[in-house]
Amino acid sequence: MNLPWHLYVMAVLYILAGLNHFRKPGMYIKIIPPYFKNPKLLNILSGAAEVLLGILLTISATSHFAAWGIIILLIMIFPANLHMFLNKKAGFSLPKWILFVRLPLQLVLIFWAYQYTL
Repeated sequence: MNLPWHLYVMAVLYILAGLNHFRKPGMYIKIIPPYFKNPKLLNILSGAAEVLLGILLTISATSHFAAWGIIILLIMIFPANLHMFLNKKAGFSLPKWILFVRLPLQLVLIFWAYQYTL
């Protein structure tokens, strides 16, 4: 089965984002809400999950499972996006409107991943 080109675009985006967790861990650790314990471990796990799920998206036999995994991951990282919006320090001094737009963008990303769950 040939996978659509836009699935590969999604895969590359998640792989690159996941690798960035290891390249610039401080950036991601900063946005993890303080009520989560061990932010360094959470950063490693979420980065590894993004890389692994991105790779699995490119394999026909696992792409639909990977898409479900991405949906779950996006739901799990939503508190970090909300923390960025509510906490000025975690928001990297970005304009409030950009941080607000990131919140519903999660729904768009979930919808995009859902297209590959079938």
